[in-house]
Amino acid sequence: MTHVSTHTGTRTLAPPALVRPGAAARYPLVVALGLFAAARLTGLAVLAVTAWATGHGPLTLLGRSWDSRWYLGIAEHGYVRTVHVRPGLVFDDLAFFPLYPALVRAVTALTPLSGGAAGLLVSWTAAAVAAAGIHAVALRLHGRAVAVAVVLLWGLLPHSVVLSLAYTEPVLTAFAAWSLYAVLAGRWVWAGTLAALAGLSRPNGFAVAAAVLVTAAYEIVRRRGKVTHRLWTGAALAPLGWSGYVLWVGHRRGDLLGGYFEVQRRWGSRFDLGRGSLRFVRHLVLQGDRLVFPMAILLVAAAVLLYALLIADRAPLPLLVYSGVLLLVALGGSGFFASKPRFLLPAFPLLLPLARALVRTARARPWHAALVAGALAGLSFAYGAYLVVIAHTPL
Repeated sequence: MTHVSTHTGTRTLAPPALVRPGAAARYPLVVALGLFAAARLTGLAVLAVTAWATGHGPLTLLGRSWDSRWYLGIAEHGYVRTVHVRPGLVFDDLAFFPLYPALVRAVTALTPLSGGAAGLLVSWTAAAVAAAGIHAVALRLHGRAVAVAVVLLWGLLPHSVVLSLAYTEPVLTAFAAWSLYAVLAGRWVWAGTLAALAGLSRPNGFAVAAAVLVTAAYEIVRRRGKVTHRLWTGAALAPLGWSGYVLWVGHRRGDLLGGYFEVQRRWGSRFDLGRGSLRFVRHLVLQGDRLVFPMAILLVAAAVLLYALLIADRAPLPLLVYSGVLLLVALGGSGFFASKPRFLLPAFPLLLPLARALVRTARARPWHAALVAGALAGLSFAYGAYLVVIAHTPL
């Protein structure tokens, strides 16, 4: 047995199965990033062909689809835009967190790139950093083969096309993965700093701070308060990004604690314990709708099942808290039902049970594993092109 001790408790793990000598054994990160890049580049090629065949420009679709336009507007002009759609429905750019627009603005200031190209550069770079962070977490917990497999699976999710758009999910996942790795390694100041940055990237970015805070509290109780000042510092830093922006919006709107949530409510988005989601599912079952919505239901249901498997696998506490909060927000939030799978894209720990199963299958029946990976790739590439080019549904 291999004894693994982390600052989230001590657990005994079965030793990772031996990897055959070769590149995957010697350079697992290189292999993982290579497979991830191949998956996303192939997905981009399918999307480009689909776009050209339907008279669209692929770069425009990638850089200026849906929320991308809001982020690019903030990067160029600041928080100035409000759109009155109808009574009770007002789109205000204050709903969008500031880190991604700030990064885009920095790139446009330092390079000759346009806003859309800068947004893609930020997102693609963040996706690579996120893949490396996911690999680091999985490698620490389950060994080389699972680490490679989970990165590949993340690149082949049905909604992984979002990783190639000028969207914020890659940025959140990058900070989240490395923050969770820092927690597992006991590097609390890094964990808190990265959690604070994650909180500045997206509304559900507070899931990272929650993971740091809950794990820190567990350590304080377990050690009866005998912890280092680094743990206290990391815990104090973790919520600053998310709470700081929420309070800034509240101050700007004249309602310090409720202003940001009022902005979200005017977008039609609120946390109602899932009542809005249930009403939408009822409408879908009784009346039917487009492919995007049934697919969203299936993907969210799959995420719930994977979270149950993650619990059964006795995953480390920070991974359970992080994934659980992301899942709770997706399930409990109303509005934008088709976007729920995108909201779960940063929940990479949910893929660990699948990655372990895929590795076991690959060792016993390699062709079966290849068939599974091929099927996932086909679904990912085709559905991604459909979402961006054809569906005309907000991502």
